[in-house]
Amino acid sequence: MRHLLLRAGLSDRVEVDSAGTGDWHLGQPPCDRAVRHAAARGYALTGRSRQVTAADFRRFDRIIALDRQNLADLRALAPVDATARLGLLRDHDPGAGGPQDVPDPYYGGEAGFELVLDIVERSCAALLDEVRAG
Repeated sequence: MRHLLLRAGLSDRVEVDSAGTGDWHLGQPPCDRAVRHAAARGYALTGRSRQVTAADFRRFDRIIALDRQNLADLRALAPVDATARLGLLRDHDPGAGGPQDVPDPYYGGEAGFELVLDIVERSCAALLDEVRAG
């Protein structure tokens, strides 16, 4: 999404962050295979993992989950004064045909990472169109 925002000249108007619902990978960098596949498409995956906080639900307009379990976890974590809209990334995927999860490629082969990148690119492009429309 950051790459799309930069190309669209909107990176100074839209903030993108990433956080997990659990604490099992806190402070770790992205998976080496994800980094390698993303780099082959011109994306730099940097940073360290962090856990979503109560403040995130007020700070961001949207919080987008990659799968239904994480969406349920986000709903459970949301404070009563949350203002962020919660949803699934694939809600914006024109190829999804309804609520679907982004598959976790970690335990599969290399093709899984390519599939996830395809899904994320398609979904983020549609989400950007929606953000532009207001």
